Amino acid sequence: MILVTGGAGYIGSVLVRELLALGESVRVVDTMWFGNPFPPHERLEMIEGDLRHSQAAWLDGIDSVIHLAGLSNDPTADFAPELNSESNVYATRQLAELVGARAEREGRVIRYLFASTCSVYYSPTTADEANVTVMTEDMPIAPTANYSKTKRLGEIELLRVAEKCPHFCPVILRKGTIFGPAPRMRFDLVVNVFTLHAWRSRQLTVHGHGEAWRPLLHVRDAVDAYIHLLSAPSEKIRGQAFNLLHKNYRVLELAHWVAEVIEQKYDTEIRVKRDRSGSSAARSYYVSGDKIARTLGFSADRGVAEAVTAIWDALERGDYGIEPHNDPRFFNIRWLKETVMAEVPA
Repeated sequence: MILVTGGAGYIGSVLVRELLALGESVRVVDTMWFGNPFPPHERLEMIEGDLRHSQAAWLDGIDSVIHLAGLSNDPTADFAPELNSESNVYATRQLAELVGARAEREGRVIRYLFASTCSVYYSPTTADEANVTVMTEDMPIAPTANYSKTKRLGEIELLRVAEKCPHFCPVILRKGTIFGPAPRMRFDLVVNVFTLHAWRSRQLTVHGHGEAWRPLLHVRDAVDAYIHLLSAPSEKIRGQAFNLLHKNYRVLELAHWVAEVIEQKYDTEIRVKRDRSGSSAARSYYVSGDKIARTLGFSADRGVAEAVTAIWDALERGDYGIEPHNDPRFFNIRWLKETVMAEVPA
């Protein structure tokens, strides 16, 4: 059985379905802040739980853990820094210690696949778009943003547990910015929101100069990578970090590409507008995905065009409702403010 934490979230809502389709048994632990996206299934166990209060019983019968749970972007981390730290560092360590203890007690390898991020490479020194440094897994990193700092600290905690527990097999997957359709959809990710705005107003707005670099990754390639890591030789992956991305894009270049895809596919003119009224500072990082291809033979091959057309078609069908831009469920920071944090006593 595979434990997927945060399995009801954006990536998890695709991953869990794929695991079930492959014949796996899956246990999901999730706060269910965004609801349960799965119909009942005989090989799916759903547990409403908070990883900040992990329970050893969640690991009963578990062969591998895919740890997706936690706050997942800069706006939520900045809005709720304490929750961000508890969710992305403390909960990651607590679960890892339970997994490590279980692995040692039972004398068997248990994998722990950790959802990290390419944004750990961002620091003010990497934001100079005129002198691009290609970031690789062996480079020293010192992230400065709340979100990326906690993801890096989570990585460090896993490696500390691995030093004490030889049967504990942590793997760090540093993913690019995800895009593409999912049962638990998000419209606060750059490709997805560009597509939503193009569909709604036939216009895309790029804030700032648009020259910042971003590594991008299709959600289904992220899912395929996790599945690939479940069966990769443990000696090749234990304690390793792998960058995962399809391609690096400048944000302005990406906006024009999304517009071109829509114009060619749907014969609909899309205007790309630049808004320079805000701050010109932008996070920028250019990442290499060569290691995972070289070590494991895995590559993320799905491009932006495939996702844009799938999302546009879903919007046309009304899959996300009449006014998805007004629905806070599709925007993590809005949902956090209006629901989760609204219930926290002052």
